[in-house]
Amino acid sequence: MTEITLTPAIELAQRVKRKEISAVELLELHLQRYRQHNPAINAVIFTQIDHAYEQAQAADEAVTRGKTTGPLHGVPMTIKDSYDWIGSPSTWGMPEMIDNYPEVNAVAVQRLLDAGAIIYGKSNVPLKLSDWQSFNEIYGITNNPWDPTRTPGGSSGGAAAALATGMASLEIGSDIGASIRGPAHFCGVYGHKPTMGIVPLQGHLLPGDTAHEDILVGGPLARSAGDLKLALDILAGPTGELEKAWQFQLPPPRKNNLTEFKVGVLMKSPVCAQDEELTDQLLDTVAVLEKAGVQIDYAADPGFDWRRYQEVYLLLLRATTSASYTDEEFEFHRQSAAARKPDDTRYRAYLDRGITIRHRDWWTLHDEREQMRLRWRAFFEHYDLLLCPVAASAAFVHDHLGERPDRTIDINGQQELVVDQLFWAGLSSVAYLPSTVVPAGLTRAGLPCGLQLIAPYLEDNTAIQFAQLMEDVVGGFQPPPGYE
Repeated sequence: MTEITLTPAIELAQRVKRKEISAVELLELHLQRYRQHNPAINAVIFTQIDHAYEQAQAADEAVTRGKTTGPLHGVPMTIKDSYDWIGSPSTWGMPEMIDNYPEVNAVAVQRLLDAGAIIYGKSNVPLKLSDWQSFNEIYGITNNPWDPTRTPGGSSGGAAAALATGMASLEIGSDIGASIRGPAHFCGVYGHKPTMGIVPLQGHLLPGDTAHEDILVGGPLARSAGDLKLALDILAGPTGELEKAWQFQLPPPRKNNLTEFKVGVLMKSPVCAQDEELTDQLLDTVAVLEKAGVQIDYAADPGFDWRRYQEVYLLLLRATTSASYTDEEFEFHRQSAAARKPDDTRYRAYLDRGITIRHRDWWTLHDEREQMRLRWRAFFEHYDLLLCPVAASAAFVHDHLGERPDRTIDINGQQELVVDQLFWAGLSSVAYLPSTVVPAGLTRAGLPCGLQLIAPYLEDNTAIQFAQLMEDVVGGFQPPPGYE
């Protein structure tokens, strides 16, 4: 009966409410998957199982009284390590944070609990959430269930692996550089990077921090587009002082049928070499959509200088993440930036300059971003979505040697810098745009592919609706071999 753990979360909650299965039974089935598969995958790295059983028992007692908590009543799930959850450490993969036990749940976590979710564990991340591989000195390496020699992605890599294997039926991650989208793509699940600011990040901060990072968002991962929609409806909305005056409602999707959608396609970038196997599979998926009646424009062009676009993203990205650097690290990057020639366009040059940028220069970049956002607005007056890759390849082989900026991956038989694919991350991130990742079949090597659907600002529902319609013609989630 463990195949029920691969069922969409919406359906699981309905089954519990109809008394077709109890919340306790459902939790036990997920824990069976956890005990069976986690030793090889290492996706779930901290548990509060006794507490989860107490919550499940309370959920069943409520059902007997004719009451339910919310739309996730009785659904077992895990959450990314970086979200505060009372009784568990929020480590961010940092050994010095192993004793960081919060006293209050993150707002997003509390909203999931209030909606009836049964959270039993936390999922693995890389050090400081800063890698597309999920490994750290505390909890070790998380493997991709499609091929354990490969990464599940990062930084929400444990989240995607837990979903793909049926250890969890819903997850919440965070994303500043494809940290939701990359793992969804690598593991063959759904992921949604919301419009920046609509999902509260209180409780997703390092101790001592109060201000939230530029570009960073929180959002759901799931095994169906319907579950993404359900989770986003639960998570999104104002909190704290904003609740005094702000009301929140995302606009409905622009269209309700595939044949009504007009979408642009961007499959290659001048700043990122693209794996042909991945590109071929994504183009095959787009062709299926076109045959189903979607209006496809392969020549759609927002009109950006993509190299400059990438520069703006990298500098703003590294500026906002610089707060986590020590004084000694900051001084190293200051000296390194000063020693570089003005025409140095290597990734490490942007790293040095972004970390040590002056506020005046940051503001100039921010103003340029605002101009980019106006151009995106004009683009989306003619198109409903932009379809593009999430990354340069399917899941790549584990490589934990050296530092991330120097690592390479195989692209069409050539070694390319792994950080080049930040282009696909920044495409929506730097302009605060929402984007949804949808399973889009397998490469010839049998690895999952995700198609990224970028939507207009605050039109998250348009991307999720298109993802939901895609399920009928492309197919949705399929479990990795051996995890059916």
